Amino acid sequence: MDKPYSRTSEKNEYIDSYYSRTLDDKCDFDQLRNDVKTSVCVIGGGMAGVATAHSLVEKGEKPVLIEANRIGWGASGRNGGFVSSGFSKGPWEVANMVGESHARELYQLTNAALDSINRRMGNERESLIDDPHGHFEVSWFNEPGKVEKQVEYMNDLMGVHYEFWPKDKFREYYHSNHYHDAYLKPQALQLHSLNYVRHSAREAEKAGAQIFEKTPAIEIKKTQNGWKIITDKGSVTADQIVMCCSAYIGGLNFRLSNATLPVATYVMLTEPLGDRLKEAIKGKWGVSDNRVSSNYYRTVKDNSLFWGGRVSMFNPQGKKLERIMMKDLLVVYPQLKGIKANVAWGGFMGYPAHKMPQIGELEPGFWYAQGFGGSGMTATVAGGEVVADAIINNDERYKLFEPFGLQYAGKPFGPIVAQTAYWLFQLQDAYKEWRLNR
Repeated sequence: MDKPYSRTSEKNEYIDSYYSRTLDDKCDFDQLRNDVKTSVCVIGGGMAGVATAHSLVEKGEKPVLIEANRIGWGASGRNGGFVSSGFSKGPWEVANMVGESHARELYQLTNAALDSINRRMGNERESLIDDPHGHFEVSWFNEPGKVEKQVEYMNDLMGVHYEFWPKDKFREYYHSNHYHDAYLKPQALQLHSLNYVRHSAREAEKAGAQIFEKTPAIEIKKTQNGWKIITDKGSVTADQIVMCCSAYIGGLNFRLSNATLPVATYVMLTEPLGDRLKEAIKGKWGVSDNRVSSNYYRTVKDNSLFWGGRVSMFNPQGKKLERIMMKDLLVVYPQLKGIKANVAWGGFMGYPAHKMPQIGELEPGFWYAQGFGGSGMTATVAGGEVVADAIINNDERYKLFEPFGLQYAGKPFGPIVAQTAYWLFQLQDAYKEWRLNR
């Protein structure tokens, strides 16, 4: 691995991962050690919080952002790195819930967010993109004609240009008997997600935002004219606040905390594989399949395999996690038997029960953007944009997310229910595979 990053056992430092080992900018952001005043305080330094701060700066505001650990410490710096339009909930499901016109407006937000990500990378694009190629969604199930119809529908509803690939064409590049028809998202990116979120924070800081890490919010107090956020070594007095904590919100706000479940997901990077990689994979695109218990992966420097998947209430680590992930990989590519893992890691994302982002105003001057688990980075950046536009321009596009409210996620029993449901979905996937792929 290039650019080795020092490992640490400190709670608020980055975990050992491919991303932390290949971090470009290793300098800390400041810690808040005094009392400051601002018009807008963003709480949470993941992709949602940083995108909100960056959008506010671009609109002429100079916000304060505080993060309990490091910028990008949570899911934003541990994920698969895939960037494409859309949400965790499928477009046909969204359209059935809110109507096609409303759904089209929602997806236009993520299309615009993809443009924003490309623009914000600026001259650092080469260091932030792991691979400029697109991303495939491939069917695990033999359902002739279904994927092609889905592509036609998505292209119309979402305003995208996805390409249908029949099974035989796809298997020329990905040598697995489990795969059937697929579609390519040609504009999708494969980002170094931790480098990107830190780059975005640095750019916001250069433009006037104050970014503080290792600065946990301990208490939020309502004042006569706004809010006061108490931290361990200082405070922020703000006219308005934006909560972007999701799975790591803790007890800061009861209603927001109970609207998402912290769901673990896992990633592994293999050792360098050399020519062995070509025994299984010749394509440079990212890939994910359409099971509930899906895999997603991409190659790194045409040499190693970056492999992710699973959702769970549990969070195994170390060698145990490596064995779990390697077992999943060999189901898809048994010809790679004998390869080893370089590093494996996990992290928690905030998942709402309805699988759509939760964006809105809890009360006057108290905004939130959370629940982006499974929806990806464009949805997260779109959330930051609509909240910033609401604060600065009184824009009401955030109301597009009103149908996906702060539905109770079932805590404290929600994780047990969710894990049971996940196991049932795995059984359904297995039955569907047996029925359709015989």
